[in-house]
Parts: sequence; structure tokens; C-alpha cells
Amino acid sequence: MPDVEYLRYVALGDSQSEGVGDGDDTTGLRGWADRLAEHLAALNPELRYANLAVRGRVARQVRAEQLAPALALRPDLVTVVAGVNDLLRPSFDAGRVAGQLEEMFAALTASGARVLTLTFPDVGRIAPIARPVRGRVFDVNDRIREAAARHGVTVADLAPLPVATDPRLWSEDRLHASPLGHARIAAAAAYALGLPGSDDTWALPLPPQRLPSRLNAAGAELRWAAGFLGPWIGRRLRGRSSGDGRAAKRPELLPLGGPSPAAASS
Repeated sequence: MPDVEYLRYVALGDSQSEGVGDGDDTTGLRGWADRLAEHLAALNPELRYANLAVRGRVARQVRAEQLAPALALRPDLVTVVAGVNDLLRPSFDAGRVAGQLEEMFAALTASGARVLTLTFPDVGRIAPIARPVRGRVFDVNDRIREAAARHGVTVADLAPLPVATDPRLWSEDRLHASPLGHARIAAAAAYALGLPGSDDTWALPLPPQRLPSRLNAAGAELRWAAGFLGPWIGRRLRGRSSGDGRAAKRPELLPLGGPSPAAASS
């Protein structure tokens, strides 16, 4: 059980913290950060929650655009998840990405907030075409753990767990968690924070499923490359981002409305 009750929770990051893959832009996005906030609000209805995350943001943009507003909200709990959008860029530098994250860790913990971050799963197991960047993921994860240790940041270490790369935890684009994936991430965060009502069942494997034939798997790879990877590369070549023109979905600390299910619900 945590030593304090959290009253002011702020989420920083990119599309994962915004909630892409869990809902849509018409009905609204939920996502793991919202689910974690719901767990917190179930424990303390006085909770106020802000989500500053915006899809497409790289680590330096999260620091430049979201850190100061987050500090101004005087949170007692902050989640910081960024770096995935850096991984596929030709200019990727693991040290620079980790440095941006560490600056946020340092500033937020110095303000008195408890900070939680995540490690990233092996993208090569989620999308085989991404295998060439596996080393980048491993490097960033190691640096995240080291920076977190220096600043007393809590890490929900998803990376080593086989379930983290189960296709059922990922949406069709393989870039964003599915609703089940967001639920598992929220439950992992709640457990890492030691919240009442949390446990380690989020780490358990899902029931076995029938694997597709090689032919069907190859076809799925081609459809994914045409439907998702190609457009992503096209935006990069044009210097555009999925987050262009977007603002944070929840820039102010507000109470959660409606029922507050536990983070692990799906």
C-alpha cells in the first residue's frame, strides 16, 4: 500500500499515454493513463487528473512542450513515457533520448512528485519487419532503468515479459496497444506503484491461440506494411506527424466523471 494518497496525477508522453488504440477520436480515447487514473479515483474520489500527452511527439518535444505545464500543475504523481517515436528515425541517438527523459525525471522528482515510467517491449516480436531496430529498444530500456534508478523513479518493467509481445495486446497497426494491452499496462503501473487492489496477474500469459500459417502470416505482413508502415514512412519523408495541429486532450487537472473501474478491467 502506498504511503500517500495521490490527489493530482499528470500524464506526459505520446500516443500511448494519449490512449491511441483504446477507443477512437469520435467516441473518445481511454488508454492506460486514463485507466490508471480510474484506479486512483476508485481509491480516492478527490483525485484530479490531467493528460498532456500528444501523439507523434518525440522525447525532446515531450520535454519541451509538456514538462513546464506539468510542473505548473504541482502533481504528486506523474507518468512519463516517451521515446518510441524516436526509434525509427535515422537520427536516433539512444543517449540523447535517455537524456531528455532524465531531465524530466530530475525536474519532476525535485518538485516532490512520485514519477513512474515504462520500458518498451521487443518491437521485433510485435512486427518482424522492425527487427533491425531491436538493439535500439534494448539500449533505450537499459538507459531508462539506469536514469530511473538515479532519480528514484518507479519503473513498470514490461520489456522482459513474454506477454508484452502477445499480438492480442497490440492493435492492428502494431504501433499502439489494444484495449486489452492498455488495460495490462495500467495494471502493471498500478502494481509498480503498490496501489491497493493491484496484483501481478497482468504479467500472466494469455491462453494459447492457434498460429497462422506461413502464407497467412506473410500476407498479414504485406497488408500491415501497405496499410500502416507505408503511410508512417510517408509522413516522415514529408516532415509531418500524426500529432500535427493536435493539443493535449486533458490539459487541466479535473475530476473523473462517471464510474471508476479498476485499472485491470478491460
